[in-house]
Amino acid sequence: MSDQRFAIIDPAAGASGDMFLGALVAAGAPPDWLKGLPARLGLNGVTVEIAQADRCGIQAIKVTVRSPDGQVEAPEQAHGHHGHGPHRHLPELLGIVERAPISEWCRERALAAFRLLGEAEGRVHGVPPERVSLHEVGALDALVDIVGTIEGFELLGLTTVFSRPVALGSGWVRAAHGTLPVPAPATGILAQGLVIGDDGPVQGEATTPTGAVLLRVLSRGAPPSGWRPVTSGWGAGSRNPAGYPNALRLIIAEGAAETNAAVVLAMDLDDMSPEYLSPLREAVMAAGAVDVVLWSTQMKKDRLGFRVEAVAPPEAADAVARAMFTHSTTAGLRRYRAERDTLVREEISVPTSDGEAVRVKVVQAPSGPRAKPEFDDVHRMALATGRPAMEVATEVTNLALRPSRS
Repeated sequence: MSDQRFAIIDPAAGASGDMFLGALVAAGAPPDWLKGLPARLGLNGVTVEIAQADRCGIQAIKVTVRSPDGQVEAPEQAHGHHGHGPHRHLPELLGIVERAPISEWCRERALAAFRLLGEAEGRVHGVPPERVSLHEVGALDALVDIVGTIEGFELLGLTTVFSRPVALGSGWVRAAHGTLPVPAPATGILAQGLVIGDDGPVQGEATTPTGAVLLRVLSRGAPPSGWRPVTSGWGAGSRNPAGYPNALRLIIAEGAAETNAAVVLAMDLDDMSPEYLSPLREAVMAAGAVDVVLWSTQMKKDRLGFRVEAVAPPEAADAVARAMFTHSTTAGLRRYRAERDTLVREEISVPTSDGEAVRVKVVQAPSGPRAKPEFDDVHRMALATGRPAMEVATEVTNLALRPSRS
């Protein structure tokens, strides 16, 4: 597993949009950012309230989204297709996300979440996704929950997300046209592909459609086998039962195993233009590979080719394989398990004499610490100051290795 920090979602008591937002704030996301999100999305009059809450003795953060008239989403508004009052149709919600001032990483996942919601509700009610509508209050809540959760992970630098098994709950839940068994139909569809856990003492609806779809678009699956917890936060659900904490736990972690298992995936290409190798490498890294190496080869009939070899954690191997097939011309690849030895490392930020900071990776080698500045930061500073990049790198390396560095 990489040394970069990542998130582990622990939905042992279920998952919902407000629980996600509360956990992110508890883990360090700025409250002012979240309170300002409705205005950034063009949702005039929508407000976000953030408060401390006690859930079975655990201090958690409760987030409440209110419509301009002060309403909050009722349980039946979480279950889709309603016949009374103002509504927002799926194309309108997608348009709001398309126009929102958010990153492409966030936009891509938010659009995917709303499309999944539309497909699920459409299947349940027998209508095309573009005709699916959400009650006005529920639609506003979903926009803040989905965009806010995805952007919150990005703000915390947690673009790699894993999750433990999710509790769906038990019993019945109120919906627009009656009472439905838990999980409600749309939640059941959206939970397809997730690992479902034992409900334990959890009662009622534990996971909402919004909670399920956020797990779908964010989680890569089970956490790695070895990790170190860094910090954590709890996001409170609306209900406060006496027997268990109705809250979602978000754990911020970093890779721990200095000797761990890895999967090596390799393929040979002789019918792909070299200019497309860089996008291929980027896609494979984005899928979860910790390293990608390319080199020239000579293939059958003396054709020149390229070998592409990726190293991935076991839990990311399938996603890396899909990326290799998707972004290359190969018809097959080889994979095998290997042991990966790595040194303990950390990434620090080093201020320089120019007043800028450079990220530096410090590795604890047997002979002592070694430092390697982040090239992109060095290059940026060299362009900004007119200094040679090598000179900047040397200065930063020396600063990072100073004995007095705290």
